[in-house]
Amino acid sequence: MASFAGVPATVPSSRTLFLAVFPSVMLPMFLAAIDQTIVATALPAIAAELGQVERVSWVVVSYLMAATIAAPVYGRLGDLLGRRRLLSVAIVLFVAASVLCAMAPTMPLLVAARVLQGLGGGGLMTLSQALVGEAVPPRERGRFQGYLASVFVCSSTFGPVAGGWLTQHFGWTSVFLVNLPLGLVALLLALRLPRHPPAGGLRGRLRFDFLGLGLFAGFIAPALLALEQARRLDPATLPMAAVLGAVAVASLLLLLRQERRVRMPLLPVKLLAQPAIWRTDAMAACVGAQLVSLITFLPIYLQVARGAGPGQVGVLLLPLTMLIAVGSMFTGSMIARTGRGAIFPSIGLPVVAVLITVLALLAPDMGMHQLPFLFAGIAMFTGSAMPVVQTTVQFVAGPRQLGAAAASVQFSRSIGAAVGTALVGAVLFATLAATDPAAASLFGAIVETGPRALAGLPAERVAVVQAEIAHAFRAAFLVIASFAAIGGVLAWTIPARRIG
Repeated sequence: MASFAGVPATVPSSRTLFLAVFPSVMLPMFLAAIDQTIVATALPAIAAELGQVERVSWVVVSYLMAATIAAPVYGRLGDLLGRRRLLSVAIVLFVAASVLCAMAPTMPLLVAARVLQGLGGGGLMTLSQALVGEAVPPRERGRFQGYLASVFVCSSTFGPVAGGWLTQHFGWTSVFLVNLPLGLVALLLALRLPRHPPAGGLRGRLRFDFLGLGLFAGFIAPALLALEQARRLDPATLPMAAVLGAVAVASLLLLLRQERRVRMPLLPVKLLAQPAIWRTDAMAACVGAQLVSLITFLPIYLQVARGAGPGQVGVLLLPLTMLIAVGSMFTGSMIARTGRGAIFPSIGLPVVAVLITVLALLAPDMGMHQLPFLFAGIAMFTGSAMPVVQTTVQFVAGPRQLGAAAASVQFSRSIGAAVGTALVGAVLFATLAATDPAAASLFGAIVETGPRALAGLPAERVAVVQAEIAHAFRAAFLVIASFAAIGGVLAWTIPARRIG
């Protein structure tokens, strides 16, 4: 039997592969995924102790920017130097930066430490995905990607609970210090991975694309900052968002020019230009936009428009957050059995679009006990896309560019999530502003501080605002449904229909 991405000719059994590979890549991915939610829960405590409340959002934004910028760097260097080695470097950097975060006495120093932590976190995600492609045959990768998708979803669900509990009992520094023992275990597990010679076949001195990295940072940082400005739903921030957007576009154009002419590009434009890869990455961006927008705005809808309490919201959203993992593992298992990939999101994402459209049109007439069944259907069919993305991109890219392929997916998901949530927020704000400007301003306060922004208002005014917000959410849900619909169209057009 031919080898795939360094896999020996005699391919081990699925059980042997699982025990050898999954624990070693699962924990690094868990660390990176849970960090984005566990820290968010501690932000009020961080602001209360360090002050500078107006800068507390930078604790999240700085990590996201650094991780997004670092992802293609790890992908490229992993292809050239070896992925196991770089995964160990990323874990050490992530853990050391976590300790610095816990020790930070001021907000600026905490933000700086979060940048370092993001530089490590970007490698945890990208290299974990690429190492699956390195150690597992193409046909089996779907099963493993389903497992990893379940880890990502479960960690995102567990993160807020763990963050709240740690902050309440041990203080906000504990959400960073908990990474120390977990990181040490992750490092030991990473060292268990088999050694594979770099598939890139380095010859001579390594020439890294530093100019490309600078231009990529010049694109990512302004783009994410522009989206952060737009997400505040404040017209006063729009000029700054426009300037940042213009800088991002200019940097992107220069980046594309640079990457086409350099010998060893940071972003392999020729690879990303292949229809199977760019369409799969675009589908990943749509799924990221759809999923993150739902998880971000559904709690606001349930609390403000439907009057649910925080505990009830958590119970109502459990099917959405948990059954994605079930759908992902089922799809991964079907890929391993049949060798088919794109057909699953080709069917699943249109169903998701229909279900979210039903949510948009009929949610006001549905009882609270009916909504979880609708959320369960959305989650199961959303899971049909998650294992397919990495499996397809890695299969098309081949063993020499597994890291670049994994990084492109991670980048696409991050940008899709950021753009999607900003766009949905803008639609909500614009719909409210068209009918009641005061309600639009109030909604901006709700997004920032939660439903307590309604406290102190007369009951009649609260009822009017709730009705207007419920109406605006119809438009928002239709936008989210369009993300799933576009993803479904892209899934049907992916040329690579079989894997392995």
